[in-house]
Amino acid sequence: MRAFDEAGIPADRKRVAGLIGADGKRLVNDVANATGRRIDDDQTEALDKRSGAIFDELNTHPRPIPGARQLLLALGRSSLPWAIGTSSLPQQVQASVAALDLPERPRIVDGGHVKHAKPAPDLLLLAAQQLKVAPGRCWYVGDATWDMLASQAAGMTGIGVPYGAASKKDLLKAGAVAVTTFGSLHAELQRRGLLAAL
Repeated sequence: MRAFDEAGIPADRKRVAGLIGADGKRLVNDVANATGRRIDDDQTEALDKRSGAIFDELNTHPRPIPGARQLLLALGRSSLPWAIGTSSLPQQVQASVAALDLPERPRIVDGGHVKHAKPAPDLLLLAAQQLKVAPGRCWYVGDATWDMLASQAAGMTGIGVPYGAASKKDLLKAGAVAVTTFGSLHAELQRRGLLAAL
């Protein structure tokens, strides 16, 4: 095994982009394997934590995706149960959730709550359990192929929003039932009588 160094492991943008939305440890291992390096669990943990710390340093002024705050505000006023499900750890989502400027802190089910992160269904199944809703009655909205794979594994309806590294084509190929925007999703839920008007 090659010696682990604090400089990390070089990674190309395309490889990392394809892993956005997956568990950080999986990302570290996939990138390491692609460069021919073998790393143990402690090294994986250290690199995952370092990556999270760098993300926190860079994620100082996140801006909500257009329509996201309005949709979440409408969900908060409705009787629909909902949660944010993320493979990230709690400290890695604080700035992004705060940027939504919601009147109450939303329910967040994160990677720290489950043994296996996306694309395994664990995170989504735990969220459904906490919401007291059968997985088959849930919609899971995500911007990564891992989100759509996890929704399929959980037996949920996967709704893709192409705001991340995955294109509409990628999301559909990964199992999205539909690909839309937050504004259009809000309008569709309103049309079904589940949310108030925009």
